Parts: sequence; structure tokens; C-alpha cells
Amino acid sequence: MNNNYKSGFVSVIGRPNVGKSTLLNQILGQKIVIATDKAQTTRKRIKGILTLEEGQIVFIDTPGIHKPLNKFGEFLLDEAKVSLPDADLILFLVDCSEPAGKGDRWIADHLLKNAKSKIIMVLNKTDKANPEKIEENLKTYEEILSGAETILISAKLGTNKDILIKKVLENLPVGVPFYDDETVTEETVRDVVQEIVREKILLNTKEEIPHCVAVLVQDYKEEENIDRIFADIYCETKSQKGILIGKGGNMLKKIGMESRAEIEKMVEKKVFLQLNVKVEKDWRKNNSVLKKFGYESTK
Repeated sequence: MNNNYKSGFVSVIGRPNVGKSTLLNQILGQKIVIATDKAQTTRKRIKGILTLEEGQIVFIDTPGIHKPLNKFGEFLLDEAKVSLPDADLILFLVDCSEPAGKGDRWIADHLLKNAKSKIIMVLNKTDKANPEKIEENLKTYEEILSGAETILISAKLGTNKDILIKKVLENLPVGVPFYDDETVTEETVRDVVQEIVREKILLNTKEEIPHCVAVLVQDYKEEENIDRIFADIYCETKSQKGILIGKGGNMLKKIGMESRAEIEKMVEKKVFLQLNVKVEKDWRKNNSVLKKFGYESTK
């Protein structure tokens, strides 16, 4: 290890749907967090670890920041807030295809203006707007967080990814790696399975369903040639349960088939996946149920 080896923690924050999870997956070169165009896709802080010859970057992907409407919303906001004080660097991700909005301004005013760590404003989605529009929108972002360094990227296409990584390393302290070279996340296989199933629900349903669903793996049995997984999908009403199951069980079957295919790629062997749908009334407002589902504040 050279004397200039860098290591540190980088918090990635921003409004919902600005591309935080897409960026992390792009940087790591593999999918460790689910990414969809729906709010609350990311629900917990997830560490993504990039180890290079020059150093090790521990990225912390956080839930999109928005005004909380219930106990679950408060948990999501806390997950983002708690990642900031100990960060060596903060990446404030924004959507440069549109001007700065109320959500961006709230984050800048309430979370970033008094932050002790350096902040880099990362303007994502350059693939969605022409240069003139981006330049126009850039001015609105520079107004809300004056003095912050800016970098234009496309997380989807990987544009300027290497420039961003280089800039991150420049701003990290000299140190030793926190993880071995092979580790890319702290998430367990159970955690990833739960997220994969939830992703397929997000992609296959609409309206209130994506937001009212939680997934919990109840049993995971590893055998030599097959993994047997038993998981429950929780929703808040009987009508939501009906939508998740679908006519003749078609929706649940589709979610199960798509989930199983992705899990098999991950574990590199056959998977038996059994999904059950259960009703847990108003779980997003219930602290004890939130804790059961793993959504417990650590602040």
C-alpha cells in the first residue's frame, strides 16, 4: 500500500428519483441497490465499497429526502440525516434536466449549509437535456448552494464517472482500507433478496401499492444445489392484497418468477422462492412493526 493511499466515507444525498442508486451501481460496476423511477425505492442506508489501487471509497446511498407524512417517512429522513455528520465528503445529487426545486432548496438550507464536510454538487441526467438547458438550470443550483464544486454526469450512461471518482479520492484523507478487496457491500443475502422482491413489486404495480409494501424473508435454507427461500409481502389493506395476488394469482406469480430469475443470477444456482401476501394494517405508522421490518431509526 502506498503512502498516499486514501480511504473515507462519502454520503450521497438528494431528492427522490435523482439517480443516487443508479450512480452507485454504475460506479461499482454491479447492482447492489435497486433502482426504479418511483419514490422511496431506496429505504435504508446502503454501503457500496469501491476499492482501487489509489484508495477505498465507502459510498453511503441514502433514501430520497422529502417531507415525512408518517413514522415511516420520519425513518427515511433520519436515514439520510444520520449519514452526514461522519461523512468525509458529501455528494449532493441533483437532476440537471430541470431547475432547482423546493426539495433541493430544503436540503441545501436544512442539511447542507452548516455541514462540516466538503460538498460536491453532482448534476446528474445530462443525457436528458441539451447543453443550453443544463447551463440554465446549473445557475439555479449554484444559487442554492454557493461555493460548492460542481460536476456534470450521467449515472445512466456512466458519463464522467471516472472524473467523479478521481475528484472523490482527491477529497478523502490518507488512511487504510476499512474492508477487504472483495467486499462491495455490507448487505446480507437476505437483505438483497428482500430488496429484489420489492423491486419487482415496484416495477409491476402502480398507485399506492409500491409505497405500502414491505418484504420480509422468514426462512432461507441453503442446500448444495438449491436455495429455498420463504418470504412474506406485507401490505396495509385487503384490497392491496388482492392487487398483489392478482386475478388467478397472476401478479404474485409474475413477481415471483422475475425475483427468482434475478436471485438465481446472484447466488449462481437454482432457487425455490415461495411468496405469501399478508395484511399489516397501517404498518407505516406503527413503531413496533417498523422495527420488525427493519425500519428502526438509529439516530
